[in-house]
Amino acid sequence: MKKIENNFAVTGFVGKDADIRQFANASVARFSLAIARNEKNGEENNRVSAFINVEAWRKNENAASFDKLTKGSMLTIEGYFKPEEWTDQDGAKRQRVVLVATKFYETPEKEETPQEEKKTSKKKAK
Repeated sequence: MKKIENNFAVTGFVGKDADIRQFANASVARFSLAIARNEKNGEENNRVSAFINVEAWRKNENAASFDKLTKGSMLTIEGYFKPEEWTDQDGAKRQRVVLVATKFYETPEKEETPQEEKKTSKKKAK
């Protein structure tokens, strides 16, 4: 049986400034990420968007990276999925999936194509 990896990489825009909470040894930032894709319906192209919940944990001495988590910032996020279950005030069971970011970094606005590497290797004669 193949081992299934629980990981993801996604690029999107931060929906609102992160809600940051500090604890004794670590801090957590919770924020939404707007993601989108194009869907083709016949001849028509539609852009479909969604907001996903993301949380990122850092040791307090590394929490400065949370400064990037401001509304409108374009980020690429790598991490894993974490299911959560709870019972609300009315006694109903609720569940959701949160994306836990292990890495996040600014995404360049335009993709740059790498320059062609010059061929320097020569075939040896036999």
